[in-house]
Amino acid sequence: MRTSRLIFKVIVFVLILFIAASTWVWRDFQSALNAEVITEGPLLIQIDKGDSFNQIIEKLLSQNVKIESFWFKVIAVQNNAFKKLKTGEYELSHGLTMPEILALFVQGKTKQYTITFPEGWNFKEVLKEIENNPNLEHTVNNINHEKLMTQLESDPEPLYPEISTEHFPKVLQSPEGAFFPDTYFFEKHTTDISILKRAHKKMQAILKQEWAEKTDNLPFNTAYEALILASIVEKETAQPTERPLIAGVFIRRLEAGMLLQTDPTVIYGMGESYQGNISYKDLKTTTPYNTYVIKGLPPTPIAMPGRDAINAVLHPDTTNNLYFVARGDGTHQFSANLNDHNQAVDNFQRKKNDPR
Repeated sequence: MRTSRLIFKVIVFVLILFIAASTWVWRDFQSALNAEVITEGPLLIQIDKGDSFNQIIEKLLSQNVKIESFWFKVIAVQNNAFKKLKTGEYELSHGLTMPEILALFVQGKTKQYTITFPEGWNFKEVLKEIENNPNLEHTVNNINHEKLMTQLESDPEPLYPEISTEHFPKVLQSPEGAFFPDTYFFEKHTTDISILKRAHKKMQAILKQEWAEKTDNLPFNTAYEALILASIVEKETAQPTERPLIAGVFIRRLEAGMLLQTDPTVIYGMGESYQGNISYKDLKTTTPYNTYVIKGLPPTPIAMPGRDAINAVLHPDTTNNLYFVARGDGTHQFSANLNDHNQAVDNFQRKKNDPR
């Protein structure tokens, strides 16, 4: 009888210890689940290809992330996360818990960087922006333009399927205007060529959409010609409401066989010799881009047009204006005949130069 009582007491004691231990473990686990392990932030951690789970824990600890290694592994086992962690650079913000950190690694929510190509930039400016971005992997420095375009055109579907190489034998060797102006998000160590491919494909998609919905009877044989004129419109005005008006002027001049006579093309053709002013000599100097001398469109775009400029060229206004002059406030005065235009030029130039 005494032996039975002793055994019973031992069993009860063991059960109490087990329940107490289980309760303590459960509470400790729950505390680990909910504890904020980043008290300073944001912190950056890089998970490289081939990193073991222990190495990832060491990287976290080295950044003063207050994880508990044992429970971190338990949570990973619970979520079957060991083989799901994705490489990349992660930004860990203040207040994250261990499950939240693991979720970031599993979902691959890496830190995103940005690069912006504004509307109206030319390709030299794009390259400079790329070269100055420290988070990109640089591969196109000093690359030959023809080689670059060959890489970009390596996809099965070309950017400008309507282009006749007979009429434009060197078009696809020029990167000018081939990229869509926008802000692009990327992970650290993304290659610059991949950013250019994305911008290239976006221009392809937008140009095709706009070309498919264009107004009838426009003086364009190809979407590329529309892109060229859109780049000129982009450089002529920053006013959205004026883009269809300016596009209409240029289209009517093309239809009438008139010279476009637009300064942005002259400036582009001058290249490095342009120092902020255009002289009478510059207007008379023949370059492939001097629309005061050559008839029709220049051979390539002169900048990156945005969607609004492309849309304006493919949906121009239908007035009879053939001229415009800058008012000096960012807008333009439009005229249908040369006399009115000369009067507008006289008025606005006199106002501009009058010292009073």
